[in-house]
Amino acid sequence: MAETKYKMSRERYEEIQKELDYLQTVREKEVSELIKEARSYGDLSENSEYDEAKTEQGKLYSKIAEMKNLLENAEIVEHTHRAGVVGIGSRVTVMDLEMNEQLEYQIVGSQEANPMTGRISDDSPFGKGLIGHRIGETVTVEAPAGELRFEILNVTF
Repeated sequence: MAETKYKMSRERYEEIQKELDYLQTVREKEVSELIKEARSYGDLSENSEYDEAKTEQGKLYSKIAEMKNLLENAEIVEHTHRAGVVGIGSRVTVMDLEMNEQLEYQIVGSQEANPMTGRISDDSPFGKGLIGHRIGETVTVEAPAGELRFEILNVTF
C-alpha cells in the first residue's frame, strides 16, 4: 500500500521542521521535568499531577510522531506560475454565479488549507475544480449542496 503524500510548500515544510525540533528538544525536557517533579510527591496511584504529566507526555509523543510522518511523506509543491491559469499558489478571484458574489481564495497544498482565511486545498472539490482553468472561464464544482458555478475573474501569484 502506497503511503499518503502530503502536499505542502517549502515554507510549510520548514515550519513543521521547526515545530518538531522545538517539541523534541524544549517541550520534551519540560514534560520530563513535570514527570520527575510529580514522582517526587510520592504514591503514584493517587498522584493526579503524575497522571496529568504522563497524559501530556503521551500527547507530545503522538504529536511528534504525526509531524515526523508529515515530513517523511511530504511532497514539496512548487508554485505553478502560468499567466492567467489557476495553479497551486494562485490567488483566484471568482464570481459565485448563483449568489452574484465576488470571492477571493488562494489555492494551497492540503497541509496549508484554512478555508476560514481563504486558503483552499488543491485536493478539495473547489480547488480541483479551479486548477488548470483560465481567467474568463466558468467552472462547475460538485458540492454537497449541489452544483456550484463560478466565473474566474482574476488569477495572481
